[in-house]
Amino acid sequence: MTAPLHREPYPLAFSALILCAGRSSRMGAFKPLLPLGEETLIERAIRLFRGAGVADVTAVLGYQAEWVLPLLERHGVRPVLNDRYDEGMFSSLRVGVGSINQGCRAFFLLPVDIPFVRPETLLSLMDAFREGENDVCRPRFRGRYGHPPLIATALIPAIGEFDGMGGLRTLLARYGGRTADVAVEDPGILLDVDTRDDYEGAQKALKKS
Repeated sequence: MTAPLHREPYPLAFSALILCAGRSSRMGAFKPLLPLGEETLIERAIRLFRGAGVADVTAVLGYQAEWVLPLLERHGVRPVLNDRYDEGMFSSLRVGVGSINQGCRAFFLLPVDIPFVRPETLLSLMDAFREGENDVCRPRFRGRYGHPPLIATALIPAIGEFDGMGGLRTLLARYGGRTADVAVEDPGILLDVDTRDDYEGAQKALKKS
């Protein structure tokens, strides 16, 4: 097994939420369990966080939750069920933040269909959070922002109270003065696998790498 890349342990200081509750309607297949290389998409997300030293990982489930539960159990990932997953991604975020351990300072938020983020990006975001006084640290690659943001747990009450209109981007815009933009050399923060064409492109990119 590959050793974690973190320079020091981060026990409970940082957590991760993987959002995988939707119907995957644009893909036409259930995205969390789609294979990419030797892993499924959700396994890649789990490995990403564990490789960066983030041990506390929660997956927010909804559609076809029973298909994913056995895999989460094998990997020691906490499942949380969003019965209202048809209301969109923000409903999963609202459910997921309720499961974060007390004592955690901040959490990553990653949709399951963004499979190419590098562990080094997570390390850079955690370092920026620890060194500054920000509520949000977001990765930027060549002027474009991507996933996953690192969000202070101090914002959880605001997430619970927000009506969801405009999604997370609208909510986080309120905290622009306390947001750190972290430059990373990681095009994976911008690459999602939302459609069949995206998936085929991801498979080709993986083979080339």
